Amino acid sequence: CTGFANAQEENSNDFKRWQVRVRGVAVTPDESASIGIIGGDASISSTFIPELDFTYFFNKNIAAELILGTSKHDVHTTGSDISAIGGPTHTDVDLGSVYLLPPTLTLQYHFMPDCSFRPYAGAGINYTIFYGVDEGSTVKDVEYDNAFGFALQAGLDYAINDKFFVNVDVKKIFLKTDVTVDASNLADGLSIPAEVDINPWLFGFGVGMKF
Repeated sequence: CTGFANAQEENSNDFKRWQVRVRGVAVTPDESASIGIIGGDASISSTFIPELDFTYFFNKNIAAELILGTSKHDVHTTGSDISAIGGPTHTDVDLGSVYLLPPTLTLQYHFMPDCSFRPYAGAGINYTIFYGVDEGSTVKDVEYDNAFGFALQAGLDYAINDKFFVNVDVKKIFLKTDVTVDASNLADGLSIPAEVDINPWLFGFGVGMKF
């Protein structure tokens, strides 16, 4: 393969240990849910966001990456039965929107660190914070529990020169949260629990710099 490492870099630990990337990322939930009382399933919208990440190389092959970004998603149930409060037996219930802040730390293996094409794979952990909840116009409130999850990752850096590169990356985050819907405005004391698997795919493309 073609690389940019020089002889001094090859024979010492004097190589650039840090890199930073800016990506555009498509966030596509692979959602499913178990919804109490009214039944049905969950639908969570896809979105496109900017993302920033930092990578530290312990050596030329092993690195740790911290991914930072936040996304907003519209949420509703599908096929729910609200006949008990005078509604239809199969309908969608608007649950407004919510922001997700999912910092993710992965440990990576870089297969060909001295080549122009530098593929890598990684795995790690995620902690998702739910904030900025807008419950919409149907129910009184929606609460999401912050949650840990696991992450898998694969990607490719392509070196433009010894400092700058372009990147493509895909991640799968395995994320589950408990949701409580306060629908007491529709029926006295009505609270609807749900277990929601969000499990988003993240498809990214961007540019980076080593330093």
